[in-house]
Amino acid sequence: MCGIVGLFFKNAEREPELGQLFAPMLETMCGRGPDSAGFAVYDAEAPAGAIKASLQHPDPGYDWAPLAARLGATRVTRNATHALFVGPGDEAALRATVAEAAPDVTVMSVGRRIQIMKETGTPQEVVERFGVRGMRGSHAIGHTRMATESAVTTAGSHPFSTGMDLCLVHNGSLSNHNRLRANLRREGITFATENDTEVAAGYLTWRLRQGYALKDALEAGLRDLDGFFTFAIGTADGFAVLRDPIACKPAVMAETDDYVAMASEYRSLAGLPGIAAARLWEPEPGVVYSWSRA
Repeated sequence: MCGIVGLFFKNAEREPELGQLFAPMLETMCGRGPDSAGFAVYDAEAPAGAIKASLQHPDPGYDWAPLAARLGATRVTRNATHALFVGPGDEAALRATVAEAAPDVTVMSVGRRIQIMKETGTPQEVVERFGVRGMRGSHAIGHTRMATESAVTTAGSHPFSTGMDLCLVHNGSLSNHNRLRANLRREGITFATENDTEVAAGYLTWRLRQGYALKDALEAGLRDLDGFFTFAIGTADGFAVLRDPIACKPAVMAETDDYVAMASEYRSLAGLPGIAAARLWEPEPGVVYSWSRA
């Protein structure tokens, strides 16, 4: 099962409404994924020369101060079991420092704009836990999980981020993820879980590092990723959707002058403003749909 939702504002004036509109979209997917949920939000860019890191520790009372000092963070914002660090540095150095200084801390995402938060529990519980309704930003991507093949854990929840400002959520299953994981590790891509969705994210990171545009990377994925899937992808300034050539996993999209929205089922889109007049369609199999503020 599993459920996917995404909301991308073409109109920047809508950004204060992101959480109010996105939270009900995620909650409505509870029937497709009641055991855990997660989301990526793209909000204000980090100051010049700084990066953002979304970190997680299972203890809500975890003391983040020693790690903040080690990383030279200029700002730390706690949110339930997560904390957002803002400070100087680069992705590789930050990941290496966290691994050495706090191996029980998970790096959820690193970038200039992205924050990822995910936890076990129903989508409604996750929305309340992280205060999603109060969030603002240009776009958000979310996932509700039904763990039919693995344990219910925070680590196994979506989204997955394997590179700067990149995230991916996935409904489906890849059959060649073990071989791809081994190949990508030889290319310098690191993985924290055995989840096939993290392999798909790692594949896109690898292609982007090779100089591919996101659309080209996804089209290459149609050749290299074996299985069935619906992907929703976020980047610092963009949003994309792709279904495999068989397209057995459901998806519906809506577009107005103000936004583009995607969900596994229309009912997650039904509450959006202007939905009655939106252009509605089912994404075609094997076709990349992408939008960018740039």
